[in-house]
Amino acid sequence: MTINQTEKIVLATRNPNKADEIKKAFVSAGIKTPLITLDEAGFYGEIIEDGSSFKENALIKAKAACIATGLVSIADDSGLEVEFLGGRPGVLSARYGGESGGYDNKINLLLGELSGVPGNDRRARFVAVFCCYFPDGGYFFADGECEGIIAQKKAGAGNFGYDPVFYYPPSRKTFAQMSAEEKNKISHRGKAVER
Repeated sequence: MTINQTEKIVLATRNPNKADEIKKAFVSAGIKTPLITLDEAGFYGEIIEDGSSFKENALIKAKAACIATGLVSIADDSGLEVEFLGGRPGVLSARYGGESGGYDNKINLLLGELSGVPGNDRRARFVAVFCCYFPDGGYFFADGECEGIIAQKKAGAGNFGYDPVFYYPPSRKTFAQMSAEEKNKISHRGKAVER
């Protein structure tokens, strides 16, 4: 079975920004199969992401959503890896600095940890791993990465997460300064969806 042969796919997330970005990436990639969120599929249970890698967490989420709904499910686990911080926040990107507090707090913590660090040492990459899980128990992974630099301060109002400080040198913009179409062409999620 391939993705395009299914009636609809459950996107295992409750994050509206992530769901919107992935849906747009699917459209850009020419995949016309409708994507529905967990809530739209009628699944309101909690999925515990206790894996130690992006791959493990993507599999946990996709499998749980598929088993609960009986539909093909896709999950991504993604995050920001900063070279100077030894790859942190990494798989804990959404929980960086604690469960509470929005991304403004997480960004401020990140900028604080990088205070005084020069531009060349602020290299970072966004990583995304997608898992597509089928009702017959089969699954596959697709991943994507995007290399950039952590900016000295926030710029741009678009997108979400760490986008205001993730500077992409070829475009001379942060992800938050890009349109959805621009970002999907070069982002970690856009590359994973294409694969």
